[in-house]
Amino acid sequence: MSEAVDTHQLGEDIVKVLKTIYDPEIPVDIYELGLIYDVFVNEDNDVKILMTLTSPNCPVAESLPVEIEEKVKSLDLVKGAEVEITFDPPWTQELMSEEAKLELGLL
Repeated sequence: MSEAVDTHQLGEDIVKVLKTIYDPEIPVDIYELGLIYDVFVNEDNDVKILMTLTSPNCPVAESLPVEIEEKVKSLDLVKGAEVEITFDPPWTQELMSEEAKLELGLL
């Protein structure tokens, strides 16, 4: 049972890290922006993050996944991290949190 609790806690810690990473063109973190579709943590504490970008031509398409992997790997309990980019479904403003919409004046 403690394994499941640890995995859940690690998932929450990963989300905290994701909330420190900002899109360079939009002053909102990537989590609230809705770019993170899922975070998977297995029993070996390997992490896989499924995410998208605001557009396929995003200028940080090369650097952002690397930054995410490095910051997530910096957590003591994380053994490895991998970021997978998908455009299915494509990102839309509907994926943003209420907080992000408020920050950008969309509410």
